[in-house]
Amino acid sequence: MKEFIDMFLNYISVERGLASNTIISYREDLESFMDFLKKHPPIQLSKTTRNDISNFMLQQKDRGLSSSSISRRLAAIKSFYRFLVREKILKADPTSLIDSPKLWKKIPETLSLNEVDSLLNAPDLRNIQGIRDKAILETLYATGMRVSEAGNLKLDNVNLDIGFLRCIGKGNKERVIPFGKKAIVAVKRYLEVSRPALLKKNESDILFLSRFGKKISRQSIWKIIQRYTKEAGIKKHIKPHLLRHSFATHLLERGADLRSVQEMLGHANISTTQIYTHINKDRLKSIHRMFHPRP
Repeated sequence: MKEFIDMFLNYISVERGLASNTIISYREDLESFMDFLKKHPPIQLSKTTRNDISNFMLQQKDRGLSSSSISRRLAAIKSFYRFLVREKILKADPTSLIDSPKLWKKIPETLSLNEVDSLLNAPDLRNIQGIRDKAILETLYATGMRVSEAGNLKLDNVNLDIGFLRCIGKGNKERVIPFGKKAIVAVKRYLEVSRPALLKKNESDILFLSRFGKKISRQSIWKIIQRYTKEAGIKKHIKPHLLRHSFATHLLERGADLRSVQEMLGHANISTTQIYTHINKDRLKSIHRMFHPRP
């Protein structure tokens, strides 16, 4: 079974160009499924049925997995079986008649404009790390980039003169995103003051560096977000995509069209972007209550 999983992961990495984080998640999903099949009574991969897969999903639900995680695990299993059939390792695909669970789309937590200002002004600009952190936070909010994308930015990805940056997203897909004036100022200051001090005698084409002069990790950027939201006194539930969600919500709230926001976020499907339109609906309800004679 492990050999087949490795073959599949190599296929989706090389042939389909899926992101490394997706590969890691799919490996975890498939290994959990294989562990389930090995339990009593053991079930061979070639003899799995639709009921076996449904029972696995129910087990995951009983263990407290979120609906989105369960849906992703089913997507991984479906892709795995389709691969095995295509490679003629299996004759039939037991997942072909299984529908993905319909998920309640949760409205993502976002920051208000005042909270964004508090967060972006939290770093101490009297030290080199504070200047760097300010540049990172401003970049995340200005572009809506994923934390991992910001960490992978290279010097030549950013054009501060014309105010655009080139981002390599999921599946190695490239997109160009406008870069706001305040973010440009913050990044210029970082490049002039902080980056040379962090780089020391090292060489790197990566934009944002750790205190050791190396590429800053996704986990480190996440810790930066956590630290400054706490210092800013923000009490909301904090997740790595907090500024990304706020970016999309604030654009749509001010009249940006959905397709443009989709392109800037790098969403393959516009239905993913539509989750942010809740703000527009809330605003319409508010206007209706204020002005309709029978609210």
